[in-house]
Amino acid sequence: MITRLSHFDLFSFRSEISRPSGATLLFVAGALGLAAEPIGWLVGTWFDPVYGSHGLPVFLLVLFLFGWSLGSPRWASDPRHRRHALGLFILTALVRLSGRVLAINTLGALVLALDVYALGLLAGLHTRQRSVSPGWLAFVFIFALPLERVIQRSIGYGLQHLSATGACFILDLGFASVDCQGVRILLDGQDVLVDLPCSGARGLLLLLLLFATLAALLRPTPGKALFGLLLTLTVALAANVLRIVLLAIGIAFPEQVGLSVMAQPWHDLIGLLCLAVGALPLIGWAIHTPSASMTADRVSASEVSASGSGVHARRHGRPTLAVAGLFALFAAGVAWAPAHPVDISHAIAAPTLPTHLAGVPGQSRPLSALETAYFTRYGGGAARRQYGEFSLLLVSTAAPLRHLHAPDECLTGLGHHVEYLGPDFSTIPTAIYRSTDPQGQVWRVAVTFYSSRGQVATSVAEAVWHWLLKPDVTWTMVERITPWSLPDAANRDWDRAVALALDLPLTTDSFPPAKETSS
Repeated sequence: MITRLSHFDLFSFRSEISRPSGATLLFVAGALGLAAEPIGWLVGTWFDPVYGSHGLPVFLLVLFLFGWSLGSPRWASDPRHRRHALGLFILTALVRLSGRVLAINTLGALVLALDVYALGLLAGLHTRQRSVSPGWLAFVFIFALPLERVIQRSIGYGLQHLSATGACFILDLGFASVDCQGVRILLDGQDVLVDLPCSGARGLLLLLLLFATLAALLRPTPGKALFGLLLTLTVALAANVLRIVLLAIGIAFPEQVGLSVMAQPWHDLIGLLCLAVGALPLIGWAIHTPSASMTADRVSASEVSASGSGVHARRHGRPTLAVAGLFALFAAGVAWAPAHPVDISHAIAAPTLPTHLAGVPGQSRPLSALETAYFTRYGGGAARRQYGEFSLLLVSTAAPLRHLHAPDECLTGLGHHVEYLGPDFSTIPTAIYRSTDPQGQVWRVAVTFYSSRGQVATSVAEAVWHWLLKPDVTWTMVERITPWSLPDAANRDWDRAVALALDLPLTTDSFPPAKETSS
């Protein structure tokens, strides 16, 4: 069936929803009930500093594009779109049941994108004068989730290695004194560290967001879209490699460059410049990708059989009362479904802490009720002990994705202002943070991760990367907290005492202190 509209289509859209049937009301109520919890979680991530999410502007972009398209005339309608949309709502219900049972909040929130796709189909965004692709608009919506945090924790270390390898290749072409060790680059005697924020995840997400927005407006063919996606991934890597190369040159040759590339505003300007360079090929792709015409939609709609015309067509694709009732009952059952997380750690005894460290007797500090409940539910084990002015916390787990968190995640939730200062390899590989508590006291927080196979890491991302390769390994977080005013020599002695007590390998580092390419 084809319904041609020559007037403003909002009035017809209102007429469709002004007298909904009881079945439709039941279906909508079930869909809203299923989406309520994921929406609440997602909105919370936009304002929670732990996630560092910029999802609200992305959501507003999706809302603008949806309304911009909806406010234009609709050239054709197809009852099959309604059936597809209802099928998507049923699919999201099943996925949200899985997310609820597995206790994975991100899973339930991720399929909100399918809800956006279904709503776009119902509104016929792709059949309007100002057409927008419902599928690509749903892809844009995905970036409203805290994806950067997820990417950094899961594949961030792999991205670090990829970026460092690319930067080393470029630097080798122009400089003789280049030495690369993993994510560390020695250039003219200066150690440059490709730290986690420089993994390229943020630039990758921004360029993918640009590509998805252009694709939503242009509605490219599958071949053009695949080429655009591959182009985006390529230029994102190239832009991050270029950024690291420029920063490395600036760190190694500050006199010749004439400015401090790690100081503001130069550090951010270099990043923006490289991001703009990466965006230029995408703009070129958009210019050479003609916008999809309405012809295909008109032909598709005209192929609807004559039996689907008139009142039958309007009813066909709407849920029956029985189906809608079952869907509403299922939605209510999802809310009460018991959680059985699969990424829990097997039972691990609480780590044993030494009674004395560096000649200082220790005093056990109990875990909080919240920490005890968490480890009871998800496995793993933790222990805390105070040695004079030194505090030591160990967390052991076979599921680092679930249990291991950086101090800026945990302490921020307790009201601390936490700054990441970068890694330190002087004693044992360690990530250093400066934390200011609500009372104004400043603390040095040092974190090291080590595995039962003897691997040592300075970030959750690195630990998770090794764990994904060998998931049968147990990982332990070693967190040391000392007053910020404590001399560096005392902190090094303390770290050495902890390393010796826990049989951690001491650093034999021939590199000078690293300068991170991150801010």
